[in-house]
Amino acid sequence: MENIRILWVDDEMEHLKPQLFFLEKKGFSVTTLTNGHDALALLEKDKFFDIIFLDESMPGITGLETLKRIQNLGILTPIVMVTKNEAENIMEEAIGGQIADYLIKPVNPNQLLLSVKKLTEHKRLIMEKNTQDYQQAFRQLHMDIAANPTLNDWVKIYKEIIQWEMKMDTGGDPEIKDILSNQKQEANNEFCKFVITNYQKWFDGKTPQPLMSHTLLFEKVFKYVKEDQPSVFLLLDNLRYDQWRVIEPLISEMFRIEEEDFFVSILPTTTQYSRNAIFSGMLPSEIEKIYPDWWLNDNEEGGKNLKEPELLTNQLKRVFRREIKHDYFKVTNSATGKNLLENSRNILKNDITVVVYNFIDMLSHARTEMEVLKELASDEKAYRSLTKSWFLHSPLYQFLQKIAEHKVQLFVGTDHGTVRVKDAIKVIGDRETTTNLRYKVGKNLQYDKKEILEIKDPSKVGLPRPNVSSTFIFAKSHSYILYPNNYGYYLNYFKNTFQHGGISMEEMICPIIRLSSKV
Repeated sequence: MENIRILWVDDEMEHLKPQLFFLEKKGFSVTTLTNGHDALALLEKDKFFDIIFLDESMPGITGLETLKRIQNLGILTPIVMVTKNEAENIMEEAIGGQIADYLIKPVNPNQLLLSVKKLTEHKRLIMEKNTQDYQQAFRQLHMDIAANPTLNDWVKIYKEIIQWEMKMDTGGDPEIKDILSNQKQEANNEFCKFVITNYQKWFDGKTPQPLMSHTLLFEKVFKYVKEDQPSVFLLLDNLRYDQWRVIEPLISEMFRIEEEDFFVSILPTTTQYSRNAIFSGMLPSEIEKIYPDWWLNDNEEGGKNLKEPELLTNQLKRVFRREIKHDYFKVTNSATGKNLLENSRNILKNDITVVVYNFIDMLSHARTEMEVLKELASDEKAYRSLTKSWFLHSPLYQFLQKIAEHKVQLFVGTDHGTVRVKDAIKVIGDRETTTNLRYKVGKNLQYDKKEILEIKDPSKVGLPRPNVSSTFIFAKSHSYILYPNNYGYYLNYFKNTFQHGGISMEEMICPIIRLSSKV
């Protein structure tokens, strides 16, 4: 708290001697002036104050006018407005002018100290509090992870870890961040064991199946569709729970959250499998059987998600057994994003509109290819930040603002998440083996069974079988699968990139949120 320089501007400085004495006794250097003109003249010569206390009611120019002129000088020093006036319009104008704090006279010395600490030691205080709180939570989290959690327990554990990650984003000791990262790794390792034990049981017809990709629309969207209110289902491809949390405050300004829930993405956690399952209301093996011309296996040429609109239409017919006015928009670039925005009024005439937005998926893939994006999204914190920045400046944000002006239901979901990979494992396969880094499907695959989940009979988990001897294998936690050819090159090329297709909390535990406009 030493060497803090304060500028206090007030035309009644003689009445503030006790407060000045208190601040100086605490070691602060306080410069006092009695009017806004003198303050502006001083600040043009000396901008290096840590805090400015500014009286609102002064002769000459008011505190609010002085505030504007200080900001016009490009001075970013935190300004605390001090006033006798408790009028609501004065407070609103001051807050609108982006003041750092607001104090009502007579000012208690302890209020001053609290304001100074908040503004000068904000990050340190947050870091200390976060460190202290996480140290207390660490043991309980460790016990929860080791206590044979159910799926609902895993969701709670995952959400709590994400909450701690985001708290550490605002202020966290690097050593504590490392401990949290290790605990997340431990949780993912145990979650993978849970999935390996239970995943195939969820398809045996005896064990209760959680909400999964193929039942998502029926359970979490179609049941809430109303004839007198348009509904929009927004699928943000590759949206992780932590990314939802960073855009949630922006969406909550426009919409009221009615329910926040989760579903489990089917394996492989890729668009080809999970999103086709979502729009068809079927497992991939069922799609292949019922619509053989609409399904392409991994080793077949062509787009794997080209029939989403048709799959959606057929599911709507099965579920509602009546005419449902609907539409499907897929946004893959700025041009189709603007087209969505231009069609916002027509969308409100539908019973339900599905919007697939591919930006986040493109971001994760582009990050692998582009060095600039690798720097911009070097870790989870940066990945979250980039997601928020994109959303705030996207046509999607403008689209949501437009439809929020009307009575509408909004559903926000995804098809799967993504995980930052760190550890490579070797697999040997033939030319027909798939290239995805988080799963492989092929015949005669050679691998260390300890490193992966293998499914020798894909039909038992609703997956097609390209060949009689085809086996699916899935990477666990933060690992990625490489072939021996050019192993060293690809080891470094893909390390710390965001991938999907395998087993992790980030990929499989997916958010689904129901909202309504506030009008």
